[in-house]
Amino acid sequence: MSRLKLIIEREFIAKVRNKSFLMMTFLSPLLMVGMGALVFFLMKKNDEKVKKIVYVDESGLLFKDVFKDSETVKYEDFTSLGITDSKKKVEEGDYYGALYIPKQDSLEILANSIEFYSEDSPGMNVMNGLESKIESRLRNEKLNNFGIDLVQIKASRISADIKMFNFSGEESSKAKNVASIIAGGAAGYLLFMFVLIYGTSVMRSVIEEKTSRIIEVIVSSVKPFQLMLGKIIGNASAGLLQFFIWGVIMFIISIVASSLLGIDMAEMQASRVPAEQMEAMKEVAKAGKLEQIITELLNLPLFKMFCLFIFYFLGGYMLYSSLFAAVGAAVDNETDTQQFMMPIMLPLMLGVYVGFFTVINDPHGPISVIFSYLPFTSPIVMLMRIPFGVSWYEIVLSMLLLLVSFMFMVWLAAKIYRVGILMYGKKPSYKDLWKWIRYNG
Repeated sequence: MSRLKLIIEREFIAKVRNKSFLMMTFLSPLLMVGMGALVFFLMKKNDEKVKKIVYVDESGLLFKDVFKDSETVKYEDFTSLGITDSKKKVEEGDYYGALYIPKQDSLEILANSIEFYSEDSPGMNVMNGLESKIESRLRNEKLNNFGIDLVQIKASRISADIKMFNFSGEESSKAKNVASIIAGGAAGYLLFMFVLIYGTSVMRSVIEEKTSRIIEVIVSSVKPFQLMLGKIIGNASAGLLQFFIWGVIMFIISIVASSLLGIDMAEMQASRVPAEQMEAMKEVAKAGKLEQIITELLNLPLFKMFCLFIFYFLGGYMLYSSLFAAVGAAVDNETDTQQFMMPIMLPLMLGVYVGFFTVINDPHGPISVIFSYLPFTSPIVMLMRIPFGVSWYEIVLSMLLLLVSFMFMVWLAAKIYRVGILMYGKKPSYKDLWKWIRYNG
């Protein structure tokens, strides 16, 4: 046990004293915030540029009533010039493009006959906006043709706000769902990044010691299993320290930026949110419930989430790091690791995809539940399910499966490690790894 402690201390100290570790610890948060601020600034600048669009309306449907100017798009009626002269003027002037609405016998034919001319490919937001306005005008015209009163149609519109409860009577809300999405997504993404960064760090450390032949001296006084476990725990400790420092720095930067510079950190992150999640957040914003998101975040079982986060964080890291260490011991250089990396990374990436595309839409569906039990995906998927409410028996079952799998994978990886760490000059195959696992000497 004392030798394992010494290995852990050695790995931890060697890691934290590394110049690149120190630089990335303090520079990474600044770089991330700087990149976010740059993207936010460029997006704002892009939106500030006014796009002038001309239109030629030969349909006689008075589209000028729907082409209303906005902060970013201005419309000009060039119907009197005709489409040929309008296209020439657009090419010669500072215009974004020309919209041509021809005269057709039916609304259905007209809907598929409208043309847009521009020098460069137009942005999707612009085209979606134009199509939405045209569809609205054609729909109203068709309703008029049916003899339907548009005033009554507008007066009949009413919005519904469904109040959500569970069977114990506890009230839920859209804001709570958004808060759960934020908490679960952040936890899953952090774990993915942690395993990716520090798992490969363990692998590189093993390769460096193997190629320098230092490992031959080390294994003469300590068991390979202890050496591998010490490396994993030492790197994990350094990684957790780095993540903690990043969190503190990001928190300080967010407060300073919000108070002194007037930068809305939530707005900066909005462009990175998937479309379906963004729609849910927009609905909450429209209802004037932005403050509720913060309230619901604070009302989540934060202590329970933190404890489970630590368990899955360490369990997932230890599980994958044992495999990374085995790969590092099996090869002589980093180039040879490529053939073994894909089988390790696939379940990790699968967990991320299931989390962001399945759990968020249906956290208690069969796919979400199954992948929250499977040890190679449960650290990410279960972390993303917990904010939505998961029963304790599911959590305990998932934790037990992860713990048993971790112990088995460490034992399996140690069998590869103890043989591969002293093998040189041969590029191993999967057949060789299987022989090393079966070796009992």
